[in-house]
Amino acid sequence: MPGHFEPLPGGGAAVALDEVEISIIRSLAVQLLELIGPGPAENAPDDPLAELFAEGPSEPPSDPVLQRLFPDAYSGPDVEASSPEQAEEQRAYSSEFRRFTENDLRAGKRENALAVIRSLDALTTAGDGGAVLKLSPGESEQWLRALNDLRLAIGARLDVVDEEDTDLLYRLPDEDPRKPMVMAYLWLGGLQETLVETLMH
Repeated sequence: MPGHFEPLPGGGAAVALDEVEISIIRSLAVQLLELIGPGPAENAPDDPLAELFAEGPSEPPSDPVLQRLFPDAYSGPDVEASSPEQAEEQRAYSSEFRRFTENDLRAGKRENALAVIRSLDALTTAGDGGAVLKLSPGESEQWLRALNDLRLAIGARLDVVDEEDTDLLYRLPDEDPRKPMVMAYLWLGGLQETLVETLMH
């Protein structure tokens, strides 16, 4: 079980984590929460109904990580290859779509990151500082989405766009300052992959 998820009887997944791994995942999840930022309710707690009608931002975020986590709904090579009028129309559609969906997307990503932090905080570590994390099927889904967000975030910082970029990461020299982030990216990818396989059983 070390380093990869295995199915639990009756559903869910389990993985053995050592003290360092627990600390790394928790720290990354906290950083992700800080990056996503507080929700509308935390900004304006006076009127609970206001949140239902709160509109989100209409412009894409400036941070490349947030751009990766909250991409434009209508973008890509097709849009860029279209006429200026069509491109402008697609940008307007993206803006409108973002205004009505981004707050909910942010809330979901916050919940997933919080679920990771809570489940790690609830662990009882053994004498060696390690523990076995056991997740219900619902928690497993939240972990899967959070691991995906963490990899997207790190991938954005490392300028990973496709498989070719990932292949280059394996060949980075040890003295490269990006190496620790690369190791975390690849390790989270392995965890994510085994969690997907576990949930598909």
